[in-house]
Amino acid sequence: MDGGKPNLALVYQAVQALYHDPDPAGKERASVWLGELQRSMHAWEISDQLLQLKQDVESCYFAAQTMKMKIQTSFYELPQETHIALRDSLLSHIQNLKDLSPIIVTQLALAIADLALQMASWKGCVHTLIEKYSNDVSSMPFLIEILTVLPEEVHSRSLRIGANRRTEIIEDLAYYSTTVITLLMSCVEKSGSDEKMLIKVFRCLGSWFNLGVLDSNFMASNQLLMVLFQVLQRDETSTNLHEAASDCVCSALYAIENVDTHMPLAMQLFQGVLTLETAYHMAVAREDLDKVLNYCRIFTELCETFLEITVRSPGQGMGDLRTLELLLICAGHPQYEVVEISFNFWYRLGEHLYKTNDPALHGVFRPYIQRLLHSLARHCQLDPDHEGIPEDTDDFGEFRMRVSDLVKDVIFLVGSMECFSQLYSTLKEGNPPWEVTEAVLFIMAAIAKSVDPENNPTLTEVLEQVVLLPQTVHMAVRYTSIELVGEMSEVVDRNPRFLDPVLNYLMKGLREKPLASVAAKAIHNICSVCRDHMAQHFQGLLDIARSLDSFALSTEAAIGLLKGTALVLARLPLEKIAECLSDLCSVQVMALKKLLAQDSSNGKSSDPTVWLDRLAVIFRHTNPIVENGQTHPCQKVIQEIWPVLSETLNTYQADNRIVERCCRCLRFAVRCVGKGSASLLQPLVTQMVNVYQVYPHSCFLYLGSILVDEYGMEEGCRQGLLDMLQALCMPTFQLLEQPNGLRNHPDTVDDLFRLVTRFVQRSPVTLLSSSIIIHIIQCAIAATTLDHRDANCSVMKFVRDLIHTGVSNDHEDDFELRKRLIGQAMEQHGQQLVTQLLHTCCFCLPSYTLPDVAEVLWEIMVFDRPTFCRWLEAALKGLPKELSGGAVTVTHKQLTDFHKQVTRSGLEICRRMLSVDQESSPENISVRILATTGTT
Repeated sequence: MDGGKPNLALVYQAVQALYHDPDPAGKERASVWLGELQRSMHAWEISDQLLQLKQDVESCYFAAQTMKMKIQTSFYELPQETHIALRDSLLSHIQNLKDLSPIIVTQLALAIADLALQMASWKGCVHTLIEKYSNDVSSMPFLIEILTVLPEEVHSRSLRIGANRRTEIIEDLAYYSTTVITLLMSCVEKSGSDEKMLIKVFRCLGSWFNLGVLDSNFMASNQLLMVLFQVLQRDETSTNLHEAASDCVCSALYAIENVDTHMPLAMQLFQGVLTLETAYHMAVAREDLDKVLNYCRIFTELCETFLEITVRSPGQGMGDLRTLELLLICAGHPQYEVVEISFNFWYRLGEHLYKTNDPALHGVFRPYIQRLLHSLARHCQLDPDHEGIPEDTDDFGEFRMRVSDLVKDVIFLVGSMECFSQLYSTLKEGNPPWEVTEAVLFIMAAIAKSVDPENNPTLTEVLEQVVLLPQTVHMAVRYTSIELVGEMSEVVDRNPRFLDPVLNYLMKGLREKPLASVAAKAIHNICSVCRDHMAQHFQGLLDIARSLDSFALSTEAAIGLLKGTALVLARLPLEKIAECLSDLCSVQVMALKKLLAQDSSNGKSSDPTVWLDRLAVIFRHTNPIVENGQTHPCQKVIQEIWPVLSETLNTYQADNRIVERCCRCLRFAVRCVGKGSASLLQPLVTQMVNVYQVYPHSCFLYLGSILVDEYGMEEGCRQGLLDMLQALCMPTFQLLEQPNGLRNHPDTVDDLFRLVTRFVQRSPVTLLSSSIIIHIIQCAIAATTLDHRDANCSVMKFVRDLIHTGVSNDHEDDFELRKRLIGQAMEQHGQQLVTQLLHTCCFCLPSYTLPDVAEVLWEIMVFDRPTFCRWLEAALKGLPKELSGGAVTVTHKQLTDFHKQVTRSGLEICRRMLSVDQESSPENISVRILATTGTT
């Protein structure tokens, strides 16, 4: 689209193409063109004209959506004197288009709501709307739609209105909330059994509950609550109305979570929900799963809301344990989706009871947890006609995993040993069907690790019986029994007589395709826990590792087996480790050599990552204990393998994925032998730098940080490492200085600042004395705006650690030099840094990054408090003070208080310092202090 205003016919043509062009390319062109139109200033007028024309649903929907988007993101484009005209125009449009399409009404309602929130001159918008439209029955649907979305938009991330304005709005909505509820009740009385209107009323009521502004005493005596529960009690209530009423009750329960301050309403809701048990049973009888799920949601929300009261005074008042009975009734439903709704509550209950650590209180809740576990075991049963192993990736498999997690969280209330014994007795004394046996074994596997393995005859008996299971039992039973054996590795470690029969049992599974991966995982567990006992079986593990690909293993299972083998390898006598490590690596090295030979001969590219990943896991977990002065037993092997890794890196240098895996392998090789890798340092750095000039893969920066970490304190290595850093920085800066370079390459930012942070930690003077430090600081200041979690964290850590070197370790010889160098850097960049940090808090960064920013500001203040005070004052003066809608976002007093609080507080200001109402447009800002108390 060019710079001029397009005519309406052209816009209409594009909208028609977007919706009706049979050619996907035509749709895409129309979408791009319309997107450019929406971002332009012409969109305001075009949208208004399309809505006036009312030509068809598509053009009106596009116009309404555009108007909403412009108000949300570009409201600052309009002069303040046009706001009233815009408001009147939108109200006229929604009235004229109210019968065209509900989705258009919703878009216009959102536009009106977003305008009201930003338009400070529109006082008492709720009162204005109700007064204007409440007497017109035909206007009631869109009025309620506006009143529904208005509270929802208050905390919308699309709107940047500032904390002051938001507080003002919430107070205004609270003031008019009773007027809204009275209107809703009037709608119900006038509409009678009009289902659509009831749904709208319940949605609106739920929205106001969610905002938390309704008066509890007023609502407790309001007829709307009675209507809600009557709808939920009626058997003939439609599915849509039932869902809307259920959502509303859940919103109400969530809104009164602080029960003590909402006692009258809490009592009404508590009693109302308890009346729904009969309706639940009726829904079960009618096999109406939608309603059953709704009731379970309500029962669960009830339990969540009254959790603290239930734990504090079980069986008394609103601690009535009938609430738990309702959840256990739901747990009895044959569909597992029903009980799954309540999992978060049971987890929270377990957490509360674990913290109280009151045996008497635990005794009150124990029977309920026992019944829950019984239901869960039943729900975990596979279908009797199921063939093969249990699936762990489908919905039911994921449900079973969640059951396993929940059982681990609440088992302490029942007693792991008691539960384990009871489960075993059901298998021992009866002859249950295979699906019952499998489910019981599954629950036993979930709790096996929490049972004390010391001198426990039941555990040893279970282990003894499981490894004797015949191969004729159902495949799923064998699968889960292998899982159980893997979870009982502590028992094997304390009873090494079982090691041989256990390994024999697992080897049988390893040879069968359906059981191979689970058996490999169990062997990995045994190796991890029983390392010393497994040393005598290392040759067997080596034989498995040599023929790894002859077993039907998943990638994860194969890696796990190699990890287990490496852990055992590390426990062998030092003199045997080198030879055994060489044998363990040889399969992977030979495979890499073969690949490299093939690629060079036929020009086809193969994937070496499987072998690189296997070598990486071997290096990572081969950690023998080496005394000072001893040569690391792995050093010679890694030196022998280096040429193959180097050739692999060179061959596949253009492929980021393969290079990343190669660097990961080298990282663990270096970590494995530490300074024993010194002979690799020069060739490795040379190759890294050469490849990085052509293909700037960020993993080279990360690998560089590992080298600095290992060798940065070695005097003879410092200059070489600095040369490496400077060589890597030049292409990195070129990449990041491109348009949107920081945003497009967050991994590079992350790894670059990991590298320079390692330099700060290991050899700060080397870095601070170099010419590259200025460019690194400038890059860091620019990168503070990046809203990528890992990248931003690395940037902030670098800046914090850099400044900290000017005050830390003041007893060391180089302290004065460090202090002077940091002082010079801060003199040059300090004001820019403080201003940028404050700007990023206000406009760029999500709230979870603020503690990192606070730590940086704290370090600057510790280093030079007087100068920091001046920098902060200058930064605060530069902040915008008013929204385009006229609302004051931050007062002079707030800024003054903020400055005092920051500059006069102790370290606590870094822990909970900034609550900056993040606003991503320059028009919007509000700054306030979250907390001023804490520990120094």
